[in-house]
Amino acid sequence: MSEIEFLQWVRGPAFQIAVIIFTAGVIIRFAEILLLGRKPNLAEAKGSEMRGGLRTIVTRSIYHETTQRTTFTMVAGYIFHIGLLACIFLYAPHILMFKSVIGFGWPSLPTPVIDALTVVSIIALFAVLAHRIGDKVIRFLSTTEDYLTWLLTILPLITGYIAFHRIGMTAPSLLAIHILSVELLLVIFPFTKLMHAFTLVLSRWYNGAISGYRGVES
Repeated sequence: MSEIEFLQWVRGPAFQIAVIIFTAGVIIRFAEILLLGRKPNLAEAKGSEMRGGLRTIVTRSIYHETTQRTTFTMVAGYIFHIGLLACIFLYAPHILMFKSVIGFGWPSLPTPVIDALTVVSIIALFAVLAHRIGDKVIRFLSTTEDYLTWLLTILPLITGYIAFHRIGMTAPSLLAIHILSVELLLVIFPFTKLMHAFTLVLSRWYNGAISGYRGVES
């Protein structure tokens, strides 16, 4: 298989398979959550579920503690999440790809800004890994899945940066490797902790709603 044929396969059948697995996986995971149901709460309500849920979403999304570990986790987490989302949704070629699928696009950030955000996000992810390995408690609690999801999250950033700057290989091969790294991320996404991207707000609201119903803060 030539590099052009490999690129065509990655952009065609492989991409379609990855999207199907991603979509089906997300639907299945949500179905599992919804099918768990919720036992009726027979106790008298002492507060508002809605207010408690919304409060928890906000308070758990901002800095609210003073420990060094929490500070690092919060800052590094926001840096690489914001950078990653900007690289995915605000890079002009990516927007063109989305437009070809959904029929419309949106304004992009300048390429140098995306390039800088990519580097910052990569550095932040390496810092998170170093923190995980260096902290005895976090290292003990870490599993193979944690390291796998870290690797498959950072790979699209690294391969995208290398492909943009055309480092080491021809452009078609670099682009194919970058797209393939994204497809690997899509395939494992619904079946790992990365699914929190979809369930984070829901789970925080649920925990806050329970506490709000009981009249306590979460």
